[in-house]
Amino acid sequence: MSRRLGDGRRSTRRRFSYTSILLLAGLVSCCYVIFYVPRLLPSKQSLQVDGSGADSYSDERIDVRPESLANSEMFNPASVARQLGDQLTLAKAYVVMAKENSNYGLAWELSAQIRACQNLLSQAATSGTPVSFAEAEPVMKALSALTVQAKDLHYDSATMIMKLKAQMQALEERANAAAAQSTVFGQLAAEAVPKGLHCLGMRLTMVWATTGDLRAGVENRTQDSRLTDNNLYHFCVFSDNVLATSVVVNSTIQNADHPDRLVFHVVTDHMNYGAMQAWFALIDLHGAAIEVQSIDEFTWLNSSYVPVLKQLGDAETRSYYFKSGSTDTKGTLKFRNPKYLSMLNHLRFYIPEVYPELKKVVFLDDDVVVQRDLTALFSVDLHGNVNGAVETCLESFHRFHKYLNFSDSRISSHFDPESCGWAFGMNVFDLVAWKAANVTSRYHYWQEQNVDRTLWKLGTLPPGLLTFYGLTHSLDPRWHVLGLGYDANIDSQLIEGGAVVHFNGNMKPWLKLAMSRYKPIWEKEQERNQGTIRTWFKPLAGSYDGAYFCGFPQNS
Repeated sequence: MSRRLGDGRRSTRRRFSYTSILLLAGLVSCCYVIFYVPRLLPSKQSLQVDGSGADSYSDERIDVRPESLANSEMFNPASVARQLGDQLTLAKAYVVMAKENSNYGLAWELSAQIRACQNLLSQAATSGTPVSFAEAEPVMKALSALTVQAKDLHYDSATMIMKLKAQMQALEERANAAAAQSTVFGQLAAEAVPKGLHCLGMRLTMVWATTGDLRAGVENRTQDSRLTDNNLYHFCVFSDNVLATSVVVNSTIQNADHPDRLVFHVVTDHMNYGAMQAWFALIDLHGAAIEVQSIDEFTWLNSSYVPVLKQLGDAETRSYYFKSGSTDTKGTLKFRNPKYLSMLNHLRFYIPEVYPELKKVVFLDDDVVVQRDLTALFSVDLHGNVNGAVETCLESFHRFHKYLNFSDSRISSHFDPESCGWAFGMNVFDLVAWKAANVTSRYHYWQEQNVDRTLWKLGTLPPGLLTFYGLTHSLDPRWHVLGLGYDANIDSQLIEGGAVVHFNGNMKPWLKLAMSRYKPIWEKEQERNQGTIRTWFKPLAGSYDGAYFCGFPQNS
């Protein structure tokens, strides 16, 4: 038994020895093939030459793969090829610097020596022999002399870096200046009144002044009992833009199930009052009631009661907003627009005083288009709140800290910077709750606190956020889709499903800078007025945005 075990162990050792010998032999053979056989083969190194001739050079001319002779020379610090390679690299850098400084003579001489250097290195690579000092000496001396000449001209790396930094700074300043100029021009374009719109207002004013029957009909309309009937649906629009207001009113009527139950309250300024009255006297309202008032009729809107009007009496405020030639940054330029001090813009904070007999209204900006029946808004339960609005806090830049100065303790001690913002433009106001909460007084308080413009810059949304804080009910986002005046990437399905789409931003749909993707939404509603316009005015052939001659009306 022990004998068989002993035989087994000896047999195992013999098999292990044979295996080891075979493995060792295989390893030796592999080493021979890998390390010795390539030395017996001729070099396959070749110079990579492009077809451009001797007048061009490239970093790809020398093959520096590890197995080549040229590579071994280049890695030897004492070799002539290594010195030539270093001078070649430096010379190429100086060629670029010389051309940047318009020294084309030096650049040509350097290029010539670079080609000579490349020829020496390529010959050494193809022949398999090192570059001798005697061969390289003329080229090395010439390159050294040219390098010294370039250094004497301050073509060194530090100088080049400083020069490039200066150029970058100059380009950045030019880019900033161009951006600021673009902002100014864009703001001017957004504020300008298109020629056609101005012309339309002039012609409508003339129609109003010369057509007695039209004025008589409007006077009868002001006696309509529906204007104060709280069983109907009341909408208010404050604007000096006749065509925009018409789109708001028409789109609301066209999408209503019962347009004869709609009542529109329009307030404009004295300059556009006649045009607005004439326009709504001429178009078909499908049974809806409308009243047009001038803001100048509200004598109680004076500087002793309204903080905004009081601020206009301040010389510093007038200088800030109306002084021409004042410089400003891109971020604050839009806030210096005097339109933000317009009482038509701030009249939304006085709705219960403008319409004391109404209980609930829907406020619409003049840059919206209505796409659904809005009467359902009047049955929305605001849960005791004053304002029903769509929140805009899906992005961080629409929270309170974006609009208000939270470094001021008057703001930080009363409000949460992460509170959700909301949008003006389509709002449901419960005027009974408004009066109970004394909302207008809250608005006056915050306007007086901001007399030095430290709490917010300007506009109606920041004071609106403060005034209606804790008094706002969030509506379904589908009621109000925003951004068509500045955002080119709004989802098409979101726009189609929106009850109201809002062209907030500078790219208003009646301007040439409007976004072509969204403009048809507004134009579709504006085209409903074409019949009235063709009846009373001569259209301008090939005109843009419904521009019309300031000619005499055809039916005058």
